[in-house]
Amino acid sequence: MTDLNKTSTWSLGDRQVKRMGYGAMQLAGPGVFGPPKDHAGALAVLREAVAAGVDHIDTSDFYGPHVTNRLIREALGPYPDNLTIVTKLGAIRGDDASWLPAQEPAQLEQGVHDNLRNLGVDVLDVVNLRIMGDIHKPSEGSIEKQFTALAELQRKGLIRHLGVSNATLAQVQEARSIAPVVCVQNQYNLVERDDESLIDTLHELGIAYVPYFPLGGFSPLQSETLSNVAKRLEATPMQVALAWLLHRSPNLLLIPGTSSVAHLRENLAAVDMVLPDDVLGELNSMA
Repeated sequence: MTDLNKTSTWSLGDRQVKRMGYGAMQLAGPGVFGPPKDHAGALAVLREAVAAGVDHIDTSDFYGPHVTNRLIREALGPYPDNLTIVTKLGAIRGDDASWLPAQEPAQLEQGVHDNLRNLGVDVLDVVNLRIMGDIHKPSEGSIEKQFTALAELQRKGLIRHLGVSNATLAQVQEARSIAPVVCVQNQYNLVERDDESLIDTLHELGIAYVPYFPLGGFSPLQSETLSNVAKRLEATPMQVALAWLLHRSPNLLLIPGTSSVAHLRENLAAVDMVLPDDVLGELNSMA
């Protein structure tokens, strides 16, 4: 058997964070737009996450927009000293709930100030540049202008650490030539595995890889193999999918999202799962 707890933390810049975090996207309304259906319930999920030991929360001011950051501030401020909040820039929301690029330096600077205000902090722990190519697949192109603008805001003391999201290896390398990169946030899960080599490269560099949509996102993972494995292990399919990610590489930091306290507890329980080698073999063959 392989014990995923051999490496229980990984670095995000100057912070060591637990590998199971929490993603706040689902706290906004339908389509990640507007307020939550249950305001009190959203606050309860955030408080339960931190009470359970989560020390890494992923968010963005374009969730809502402005909704999840304000919920985080209301639920958790003043923040625990060990809590790392990671946000991302590069998009804004249209009045029709559309996702629009916001990649110009002035837009990125405005986004930093919006995040600072809505989170109620003087400096942002980590800011990811969300590269707006294909909505969920990286596409090549220079990010020098955008990342240079964020590096300048970092030099001004508004950002501690920088990362990239929806990025190719070439874009990661370009960003690292401008300023240190502490994390890469791309789509990756049991069935979406385009980043296999990138994960290994980042591990060698000591850079965190943060898979978004670890459970399939808006189209949850569906697999007979996954369901059968979960039944044998007396777990849920989503717990198995999260445990597989934790086994994949020690530099993977997970941020599964939910608006339910019960589902949050199920997700966090995946940390304690040990997957037998034959199960890992079955799951690895799903791609």
